Amino acid sequence: MDLSAVRTFVVAADAGQFQEAAVALAITQQAVSKRIAALEDGLGVRLFTRTPRGARLTVDGQAFLPHARALLLAEERAAASVRPGSRPLRVDVIGRRTAAAGLLRDFHRTHPAVELDVVTLFHVDEAVDALRSGAIDATFRAVAAPGRRLPDDVEATPVLDEPLQLVTGPAHEFAGARVVAPAQLVGHRIWIPGAVPGTEWAAYYDELADTFELSIDAIGPDFGVESLLDTVADSPVVATLLSDRTPLVWPAGYDLRRIPLRDPSPVYPHFLLWHTANRHPGLAALRAHLTATRPQLVEGEAWKPTWARTAGRAGGTTG
Repeated sequence: MDLSAVRTFVVAADAGQFQEAAVALAITQQAVSKRIAALEDGLGVRLFTRTPRGARLTVDGQAFLPHARALLLAEERAAASVRPGSRPLRVDVIGRRTAAAGLLRDFHRTHPAVELDVVTLFHVDEAVDALRSGAIDATFRAVAAPGRRLPDDVEATPVLDEPLQLVTGPAHEFAGARVVAPAQLVGHRIWIPGAVPGTEWAAYYDELADTFELSIDAIGPDFGVESLLDTVADSPVVATLLSDRTPLVWPAGYDLRRIPLRDPSPVYPHFLLWHTANRHPGLAALRAHLTATRPQLVEGEAWKPTWARTAGRAGGTTG
């Protein structure tokens, strides 16, 4: 059904005259007559009775009018659903307890007028596909895995280098240390369940282990961070790595220790990815906020993987 003809019908019904409808629609009276005639032909009924004083709705026209209004309302709602700024900004954060989620919470606190729809997608390939299809507006990723590239229509910019900490139980050798260097961890077991091969975080820990000759493994099932902390708290030999921005609450009896890593400080690189054609005003506000608030680390103190040192542009590496 031609919605321009439906709109012409509604305006003519409200005006009561084709001439007034023509003025309201900025078209000729002849165009109004042609549109309504075509609509009547399609429906197989007469919608108006033409009189010297104007146009009067027939019984069929009166029956059709509320449905015509509903069609125009549906058209407006359909257009509004994809109009930039008229829908929430949809952002992927991988996990709701990650530093990326914290960055998004900070943005929401300073930009409460920007509606957010937060989603969690597991793999970066899934997230990039969602960006390109328009299912999401942005995603926080590590832009990992050597040898793989972002599509030309997806751009990435660094937003946070997240320092890691060593987390141990009270009986661990390093429990009393104020700081620990990565070289000191050689020969000690670092357990990171959930580091699934092929993911960006697994690529990060693989290069970290290779660089500093560390024993990082993901052996055993991943029952979540609470189960991980249960194991670390009771073990004199098992430690793990967590971000200094990861919000954690554990029972006081665990007596867990969070120990900064120094000389150098391994940092996990977070990037914001988006489709270059995306014009959502909330995305522009998010990018500007992240650029303005990005923490700066002193050059030379931090370690990050090689693929993160060259990423941060359209066509950068990903994983």
